Amino acid sequence: MKSFIARLGSQVTAVLSGFDRLVFRGTLLPLMQQYGMFRFLERAGVRLLGFKDYVLSTSERVKAAALEETRKLDRPQMYLHSSKTSKEDLARKLLAQHPVKEGLVCAFTTVEPCMSFEYHKSQDRRERGLRLAPRKCLHVYKYFQHPRFGFINARLQTWFPFNIQICLNGREWLARDLIAKGSAFKRADNAFPRLEDPRLAQRLMDRQLRTDWPEALSRIARSMNPLHREIFEPYPMDYYWSAYQTEWATDLLFRDPATLAKLYPTLVRHAMLHFKSPDVMRFLGRKANGHFIGEITTSFKDRAEGVRVKHWVRGNSIKMYDKAASILRVETTIARTQDFKVFRPPHKDPQGKLDWKPLRKGVADLHRRAEVSQRSNERYLEALATVEDRTPCSEVFDAVAKPVLDGKRRWRPLRIGDPADVALLAAVSRGEFAVSGFRNRDLRRILHPKSAKLDAAEQKRVAAKVGRQIRLLRAHGLIRKVQKTHRYVLTSKGTILAAALWATRDANLKKLVSEAA
Repeated sequence: MKSFIARLGSQVTAVLSGFDRLVFRGTLLPLMQQYGMFRFLERAGVRLLGFKDYVLSTSERVKAAALEETRKLDRPQMYLHSSKTSKEDLARKLLAQHPVKEGLVCAFTTVEPCMSFEYHKSQDRRERGLRLAPRKCLHVYKYFQHPRFGFINARLQTWFPFNIQICLNGREWLARDLIAKGSAFKRADNAFPRLEDPRLAQRLMDRQLRTDWPEALSRIARSMNPLHREIFEPYPMDYYWSAYQTEWATDLLFRDPATLAKLYPTLVRHAMLHFKSPDVMRFLGRKANGHFIGEITTSFKDRAEGVRVKHWVRGNSIKMYDKAASILRVETTIARTQDFKVFRPPHKDPQGKLDWKPLRKGVADLHRRAEVSQRSNERYLEALATVEDRTPCSEVFDAVAKPVLDGKRRWRPLRIGDPADVALLAAVSRGEFAVSGFRNRDLRRILHPKSAKLDAAEQKRVAAKVGRQIRLLRAHGLIRKVQKTHRYVLTSKGTILAAALWATRDANLKKLVSEAA
């Protein structure tokens, strides 16, 4: 990112990094364990024969209690016949009609899919009992003007196990903090084209990471279901909070819209052609319907406020778009955490030895998710920085056109004209690998798409071949290994080589001669 900003000089007036959209989910873990609901009913003195009547009556009480605040404050309340209705748009419209500075804005109820308990009857005692199964039930949505987070929403499942989802926005939160500090700003949706004190804004965004999330989210949960303590008095339990989805955005604020408008088409073309992916799609107006084959996809979306290029892989994504005319935003979204590591003690031994372990969805690891997302954005911006690089292509190509020594082993030069080496460089420079890097298996899926259907011996041979290609790139200093993982990312040298290769391969002779002149 430093290279990108350095090459733009005074054109970028500020940089702001932090959370955009945050979606949290609260789960009562004891009920999700085997026989957990049975143990709860046993302690509550409810027989299985009375299970249906108990859960239905409890759900009715929860619905009434959740909506009591709406009636007491005389706030708008609606039943939505379709769960696809944009609740946020409707809530903002109601907020404009019925302004609220702080507190409940409105409430919606709608029927949506859920996981809930049912009593499974069977003559076989081993199959008989309570089970979680897909069902549909009424959900309560409530929108608030939160004193700390600003405009937020929460959703309560009104059937056991009463799952809760809370959605807030880090930029909305920042606006509240800036107002409290008396620092002026200009806001457009969830972006800030102008900031009086960018350093203060960044400090306030960094402070969001020090939030006591379980306490803050539990307060909201208690307002959604005031009967929680009463219902679970025989078997006390609190929600386990996980970050279902996080968006971490890095905004580059340009001096004026004309500067970004001049640069942005070049960045879009660079992202599309150099960060290669199998599919590039254009959306006009409504989102296209359909299913996409494969795990890795890139979309190119023409929207009212600009153009968006998006890459996604295994449930995570990174995208770039122009916002509010003068902001370049790069945003990493993480929904699947298994691809990342966090330095922490064992889950069952908080005082145990620290080690690199899989990143959890729980809010305890949210700080690490922010670090991973920030590095992802920085890698993407560093790759974009090659647009302004002035290094002659001859120097770039000559650097890898000779053999290199890695320890005692001699590695061959890279052959820029060899289709195999070109395909290898195309694979490792794909935009989606800026998020979590790539593994041997990722390259196999791209370079040898039919290898999954081969027998075990052939798959092992293909894996060994890709392993040698990875070591070749490491020997030339084009990629580096991510510590304590089997993943690799491009180095700055590798990024420049890939950019130079695609630039020369895509250009025609007339263009090269005219630019050289």
